[in-house]
Amino acid sequence: MKKIRLRDAISIGIGGMVGGGIFAVLGLAVSLAKGGTPMAFLFAGLLALITSYSYVNLSRAFPDRGGTVKFINQGFGVSVFSGAMSNLLWVSYIIMLSLYASAFGSYAPNLLEITGNKTADFHIYVSAIIILATAINYYSIAVVSKIESYAVIIKLLILIGFIGIGAYGLIGNPNISQLTIDQWEAPVKLFAGGMVIFVAYEGFELIANAAPDIINPEKNISRAYYYSVIFVIVLYIVIALVTVGSLPFRDIADAEDYVLAEAARPMLGQAGFTIITIAALISTFSAINASLYGGSRVNFEIAEEDELPHHFLAQLWNQPVGLFITAVATLILVNILDLESISTAGSVGFLLIFGVVNYTGFRLSAKISGNRGIPLTGFVCCMIALLILLHQQYETNLTGVFIALGIIAFCFISEWFYKRSEKK
Repeated sequence: MKKIRLRDAISIGIGGMVGGGIFAVLGLAVSLAKGGTPMAFLFAGLLALITSYSYVNLSRAFPDRGGTVKFINQGFGVSVFSGAMSNLLWVSYIIMLSLYASAFGSYAPNLLEITGNKTADFHIYVSAIIILATAINYYSIAVVSKIESYAVIIKLLILIGFIGIGAYGLIGNPNISQLTIDQWEAPVKLFAGGMVIFVAYEGFELIANAAPDIINPEKNISRAYYYSVIFVIVLYIVIALVTVGSLPFRDIADAEDYVLAEAARPMLGQAGFTIITIAALISTFSAINASLYGGSRVNFEIAEEDELPHHFLAQLWNQPVGLFITAVATLILVNILDLESISTAGSVGFLLIFGVVNYTGFRLSAKISGNRGIPLTGFVCCMIALLILLHQQYETNLTGVFIALGIIAFCFISEWFYKRSEKK
């Protein structure tokens, strides 16, 4: 196995976070937090940074390509609870895939309309991109890796260029007044807005899967987590500042699903809109490719830990059968749920998972030579964030709440039945 340098490990973290998330949820964040959108991204980012402390210590103590699945099992043993959490991680990958595909389907018709009907085009594009990415995963994992490595560079260059030009364009722009405190939502709503788009940060956990291969792990594991999370926090905050300062709220609402491209129009006209749209398509496509592979590996790891039936260890066309199941589940989900419900379900899933990982870091603090206070703070913050998110969404998006809670309940019930059937 090729050893991973610090630069590559940081790229894994940044690539995991700056996948399709920012393109998918930026408009949603503005609709919830208004002028306080940069603060919403900061709240979500700080929670990710606190959680990364637990990941650092667990990755050093238990370096394993199973990543989060292995950590939870270390903390709770192979049980119904750990199995349900692992299954929730797999389902959360499917939700993230749906989010990325939804973003692709929202941006693509801006370049090429197929039927002239926006809704029909959306469903055609989301279905086509999932099928294409699945075919690539079956064809060659090396191609998946190559696409991701180039895509990380391309999307970062375009986003940094957008920031540079956008910041210059803010000079004299009357919409910059939207960033003043009187345009912010109430603090609790700001925090809730940050938690709805928390999915934009979840990708740092992919570093855990690469931990066994990182060179000089004692130093580089922590650097990989912290550098990548801090970089993305700054990136997201500046993107939010430029976007809210460039467009009036009504225009952001009209272009909610592709707002980043719309934000480039005042500075660069149609060319800017097209460039950001292309960046979004590259970004979301690479994220779908990588997440399909990651989701199938998580499914395989869970089955290896005896927390899913061993049928999931089977191969289909020389790849784990979980790849096909993950792709089909994503196809169904993205074609029946709206963006906010997908984002809510994903954020609820990862807040709960990260809360459990933080609690694992707290329980095993002596064993992994870690501070007890930081992971405990992370656990409490994740649980508070989860409750605030559910309360806020209960008032505005009841469907998303029921879907999120239903997924969690399904993971626990199915794991309980599986464990019970094993004992017979």
